[in-house]
Amino acid sequence: MKKIRTKKLRLIFGLVLSLTMILGTACSSSEKTGTDSTTGGTVNTEDTTADSDTNSSGSDTSSSGEADKIKSAGVLKVGCKVDVPKFGLQDTATGEYTGLEIDLAYEIAGKIFGVTAEEAKTKKLVEFQGVTAKTRGALLDNGEIDLVIATFTITDERKESWNFSSPYFTDAVGLMCLADAAYSSIEDLDGAIIGVSQGSSTQAGIEQYIADENLSVTPEFQEFDGYPSLSAALASGNIDVFSVDRAILAGYNDDTTKILPDRFAEQEYGVASAINNKELAALVEEVVTDLKSSGKLDTMISDWGIE
Repeated sequence: MKKIRTKKLRLIFGLVLSLTMILGTACSSSEKTGTDSTTGGTVNTEDTTADSDTNSSGSDTSSSGEADKIKSAGVLKVGCKVDVPKFGLQDTATGEYTGLEIDLAYEIAGKIFGVTAEEAKTKKLVEFQGVTAKTRGALLDNGEIDLVIATFTITDERKESWNFSSPYFTDAVGLMCLADAAYSSIEDLDGAIIGVSQGSSTQAGIEQYIADENLSVTPEFQEFDGYPSLSAALASGNIDVFSVDRAILAGYNDDTTKILPDRFAEQEYGVASAINNKELAALVEEVVTDLKSSGKLDTMISDWGIE
């Protein structure tokens, strides 16, 4: 009897061990395939995590596009000038922004949101923030704004830090002095104090022109934080010459001042975006290119009386 019981126990133990192995294999299989509770079929889940962020070509689709992020935010954030008549000027009484670059911002917003530029303006789809030559790059870098459209001159050095569109306007550096000053050209400015804007390329342009033309002129330079400050410094006699792009000078020229005939260091303005925002840069380039090829950009420039 004892031997029979032992044989039975061994048999039972063997059956239990076999069942355990079978169940373990089934569980392992189900972890790899999963079970569709609605159909009773199996769903392959082994590589789902690895493939969830890629499309069929293997490119990353995990994050939404830059334009989609702007649409989700509800506004395109643009850094603009607030003190440049005809380009970017803010009415201190109403807060309204006007100028060529303001209109260009609405054109880009219209493209992003799928509306006309006029609808973008009516719906307030652009949020403007005043910038200076000193602050605009930093605001792009930290993501506080999406674009800079603020008489931002395109240079090879700057293109290493930010994306730039094709130029939407080309100008040249100019010189403005008081109407009764004895200056008639840059050749008269030896020892003169020339006021320039902080962070601008104006001083470098003047110095390069003097070197290229081998002029015997050595002016002094003073930096100011904005064009109104420069205009005020000229009016008070703290500087002898106010220098910046000629189109900007035109907005500050009146019967008390005169713009000298000199033109040098041509400046091409482009729309700038953060260096990593390649998709947004491509969209901006499409808008600028379309405006130029259709002739609408020329009409916009003419409507603002910009020469």
